[in-house]
Amino acid sequence: MHHLQGTVQRLSIYISEKDQFEGKSLYEVIMEQAKDSNLAGVSVFRGLYSYGRDKKIHSMGILRISEDLPLLIQIIDTKENIQSFIPKLEQFTAEALILQEDVTIVAPKTKS
Repeated sequence: MHHLQGTVQRLSIYISEKDQFEGKSLYEVIMEQAKDSNLAGVSVFRGLYSYGRDKKIHSMGILRISEDLPLLIQIIDTKENIQSFIPKLEQFTAEALILQEDVTIVAPKTKS
């Protein structure tokens, strides 16, 4: 993993568990592409509740364990690396909400 410090960028991608690209789970495709692009860090988070443009509520209730839950994929790296990854990402995430923002790494600090 890269040792990033200071101000970097976070790319947040909001998708659904059921989203696919060429028969494969979209979150797996994004993870593979990020790894192949040598990005510093990627995490996938599963949501408990959400709604989007359609205002349809997605939830993880007791009877809905296998429902179509929201996923949040966060990628952290330098602005340059994030910028070069976005065109790849746009090839298979037409319906995704994608946010790009500056963040500051507070910890861990690398040893001098």
